[in-house]
Amino acid sequence: MSTPSVSVVIPVYNEEAGLAALFARLYPALDALDEPYEVIFVNDGSRDRSAALLREQFERRPGVTRVVLFGGNYGQHLAIMAGFERCRGERIVTLDADLQNPPEEIPKLLAKMDEGYDYVGGVRTERGDTWFRRSASRLVNFLRERTTRIRMTDQGCMLRAYSRSIVNAINDCTEVNTFIPALAYTFAQNPTEVEVQHAQRTAGTTKYSLYKLLRLNFDLVTGFSLAPLQAFSFFGFLLALGAMGLVGFQVIHRLVRGEAAEGLFDSVIEGLEMFLFGAVLLGIGLLGEYVGRIYQEVLRRPRFRITAVLEVLEAQDSPPARTPRAGEASARLARIE
Repeated sequence: MSTPSVSVVIPVYNEEAGLAALFARLYPALDALDEPYEVIFVNDGSRDRSAALLREQFERRPGVTRVVLFGGNYGQHLAIMAGFERCRGERIVTLDADLQNPPEEIPKLLAKMDEGYDYVGGVRTERGDTWFRRSASRLVNFLRERTTRIRMTDQGCMLRAYSRSIVNAINDCTEVNTFIPALAYTFAQNPTEVEVQHAQRTAGTTKYSLYKLLRLNFDLVTGFSLAPLQAFSFFGFLLALGAMGLVGFQVIHRLVRGEAAEGLFDSVIEGLEMFLFGAVLLGIGLLGEYVGRIYQEVLRRPRFRITAVLEVLEAQDSPPARTPRAGEASARLARIE
């Protein structure tokens, strides 16, 4: 089995209804590249028949298909991390399994990398999402650009291409919570973006609820910037100045009028107390988020657990997986020699 020049990593979670269509379009698109490739599916603890369908596909095309089976649902980005740790290509492409980003767009990203770019991000045109999802995406893009140095036009598009050097750098990272496109951007020396097509989901349901979207974007901001803490400190400084201004106003009013402006002052104080109460709760939650991240890293628990890997290795080949780090769950490998 020749060493692939292109690796395609696809996380899968409850995509039984759409996998047949994905297989029918993905492999012809990759065959058209006319270069060695591999496809790594990572089953993220699916509760439907996704794992069985992936096993069947591996049996049909074992030379180019590899399947990593998780022992639970760990999330899209950790699934991609598991695929990165096992891929062998010099150029690595990530793709969602729902066909909203067509596999036929993969050559466009690879052609851009041939121009000398080490990281190519996809930008969805004519998005097939709802108005709410598009508006939310624009909002979080705006917040990210104001709080980090990461510049991505469309952070929600997972159709992206990475050079081997960037994937190696990502594999050296050990944090529990991460956002792979942003992490790759921090390592890229010559990043760029290309427009890619986007379609409506034809089967299955979205795996990102409103809460998960908020959680993901909160992870992005807190994982790559201290701006939230710094902004909160600045906010506290402004409140302190405002409180001093109110006290000064009360003193001047007493000196000029000879009496305190009790009604006005009391109403302002009551409103300020309620506002400060909410601000303090927000600050505690924000600080707790950072402390919680530190706690998770200190525990050094495995980020994910692999129960099996379906792959074909020649006798002289060594396993492509890296040496497990201390505290990481080991995998039971189901290989065919």
